[in-house]
Amino acid sequence: MMDALGQIPIFILSLVFLLGIVVVIHELGHYFAGRFFGAAVESFSVGFGKPIFARTDRNGTRWRVNWIPLGGFVKFVGEHQLPSDVGKVEEGPKGKLYNDIGVGGRTIIAAAGPAANFILAFLLFSMLFLVNGSYESRVAVMGVFEGTPAQQAGFEPGDVFVSMEGKPITSAGQVQMIISMSSNSEVETVVERDSEPMTLTVVPQPEVRENAVGQMQKMGTIGVQMASMPDTGRHIRYNPAEALLKGGQQTWSTLTMTTDMIKRMVTGKEDLSTLSGPVAIGDVSRRIVNRTMAVQEVSAWEKMQSLFWNMISICAAVSVGIGFFNLLPFPVLDGGHIVFNCYEAIVGKPMPARIQEGALMAGMVLLLGMFVFITWGDVLETGLFNTARG
Repeated sequence: MMDALGQIPIFILSLVFLLGIVVVIHELGHYFAGRFFGAAVESFSVGFGKPIFARTDRNGTRWRVNWIPLGGFVKFVGEHQLPSDVGKVEEGPKGKLYNDIGVGGRTIIAAAGPAANFILAFLLFSMLFLVNGSYESRVAVMGVFEGTPAQQAGFEPGDVFVSMEGKPITSAGQVQMIISMSSNSEVETVVERDSEPMTLTVVPQPEVRENAVGQMQKMGTIGVQMASMPDTGRHIRYNPAEALLKGGQQTWSTLTMTTDMIKRMVTGKEDLSTLSGPVAIGDVSRRIVNRTMAVQEVSAWEKMQSLFWNMISICAAVSVGIGFFNLLPFPVLDGGHIVFNCYEAIVGKPMPARIQEGALMAGMVLLLGMFVFITWGDVLETGLFNTARG
């Protein structure tokens, strides 16, 4: 238990670093879009609670850094973010009231936060490809466990993965990702056996096991041992244009993977516990810090470089996730505000204040319930209670 408690500073620092970057960029997207349309900004806050630092600029906007460093927000004058905001207009900041901006402008402002997240992810992924390139190799089956989906599908030791669901396989991690996110679904797999292509259909089954960073997580599995084939490996370098293209592809791939997972949870093919929140982000980062610093064969400088690029990769993925999450049509999220704007554009007048207030209250309750559910699942995945018992 004491070992687990000793990890709290690393957990908090990792979480603050990752969420701080992603949330600030998200809110800056809203802020700059709002200022473009002349909106008066009441406050721009990093974190929640009482301020550590605060100042008011010449436009009357309060810039604050608060004590609870998880999240942040930008508040436009007259904007309805919470039930208590309905009918409320702050005095002082210069510019237009939020509702005096046209429906199109307000929709762009609402969408600018998620868009900023996607742009951040694109730039970070592009930087990763430009500096580090990528590594590709063929992947072979080393063993097949008895009574598993792989054995039932006809996999044999020596098979070499060619493609899964039409996607060429260039790494073992790619195989693991596709399998882990395809529970109870047929995955068409092409393998090479004795230099001949063969198509196999396997149905991964959900199983609680350790993921790549040591968390206990329910994920799809087929029951094979596999390994990269070193003699087929190659390190690919990219010029700036190629890196930008790869960064765009990786951002799109991460977004489609996120949407596919949500669809699978809605249809019952994946457990809702698959969702991850702040605790999981902090725990993954903590584990990566510990694993990187525990490596004995490399210098401290190499460890710091590896840690930096791992954090950049996580930050890019988290940015995509937060951008997507905020586009969901829940009233208190950006997607909910876009829905309100669509209603106004179709009907010709704003949604009645009482309905907005009720929708915002319902959205807050729903999100709070989701947060508690996701956080509890994340805590279980950390293995904290197993450590406490152990």
